[in-house]
Amino acid sequence: SSHLGSGRAPPACPRGHRHRGPDSQQSDKMPPKADPKAKAKAEAKKKAKVEEEDESGRMQPPDRTAFDEASAKIQESIDALQKTQADLAKKIAERSGGKEEFFAKKAELRAQLDEFSAKIDKLMERKTEISKAIGDKRQEGVEMRSQLNKMKKSIGYTSEAEIDQRIADIEFKLCTDTIPLKEEKELLKEIQELKKNRPKVSQVKNLEAGLATRDIGGSFKEQSAAISEEISLFRDGKKKVQEKMAALMEERKGQLGDLPEIIEKRDAIGKQIAEKVRERAELRDEFREKEREYRKYQDEQRRVRQEKAAEERAARQAEYEKTRRVREAEKLDEQPYVQEMTLIEQTVAFCKSLTSTKEVGEKKEEKEIKHDLAEGMEVLAKKDDREEFYFVPTAKK
Repeated sequence: SSHLGSGRAPPACPRGHRHRGPDSQQSDKMPPKADPKAKAKAEAKKKAKVEEEDESGRMQPPDRTAFDEASAKIQESIDALQKTQADLAKKIAERSGGKEEFFAKKAELRAQLDEFSAKIDKLMERKTEISKAIGDKRQEGVEMRSQLNKMKKSIGYTSEAEIDQRIADIEFKLCTDTIPLKEEKELLKEIQELKKNRPKVSQVKNLEAGLATRDIGGSFKEQSAAISEEISLFRDGKKKVQEKMAALMEERKGQLGDLPEIIEKRDAIGKQIAEKVRERAELRDEFREKEREYRKYQDEQRRVRQEKAAEERAARQAEYEKTRRVREAEKLDEQPYVQEMTLIEQTVAFCKSLTSTKEVGEKKEEKEIKHDLAEGMEVLAKKDDREEFYFVPTAKK
């Protein structure tokens, strides 16, 4: 309106851009953006709600305080048992006087017992060998007697004269009697058997003589008896040493008194300490297993959060890219050379003021006319001052 009131045409826009009225400029404005504070509050509220939901299903970390209290309680029990065990060990040490002398005598008597036992074992081995030899001799005599009886039974005669008499009787019968052929063959066969068995008679006599004169283990029996007597002596000596050992043990038992009971109590406390130590180890292993599970859960949650953060970053980056493209599009509608155009207009106006002809007469003062225009109305400039195609031409007249 200032250009129209002064009677001058508005400056032309370069690159074919045309001036826009207030309505057109208002229509090009972007829609109002949402309040960032309200948006931040809504996102914070949503995030708090999600965190509250996650808190209900979140794995709780292992209770370190409870573990330390349980471990301390077990350690207190172990300390108390160890103190009791130390007191018992002190009593045992006080009553263990003369232990070296006792063990020295005991070792000496044990060596004597071992020596007697070794000698007795050696003699017993020798006696076993002799008994086996006597048994072998006895078995040999039994076998010889059995063989002799079998030979006597097979021969049927006890002397050679008897066999010769039987052969003579059979030959006389064959010569004087008339006998059947079958019986004759049987008698001839008997003669052959008698002649065959005649040498065996002397063998039987030799066996009988051998059985009568053979050694049936008399020397072995004498050796066995001598060994038995020697074993008896060693056993008597061993028995005396055993009596000394029993007396020594009884004397030591009187010196110790109820020390075995104290030792038994100490050993029982040692077992209790071992059980407590095992319980503490199991508790520690269980706590470490829970820690490993919780670390695994934390790693999984961290991975989920990282994935979620990556998705949110990608969404923010996409939103940023979208906003950046919108802003770049808006910049395309702006006049990039407003300052340069204003400077040129001022320069041109200044130059015109220097070259214009001064009027002689009284110069009429031009006053800017104020127009009371209704909304949506505009004042038309002079025809000469109008810009070409100030109004967009239409296709029809």
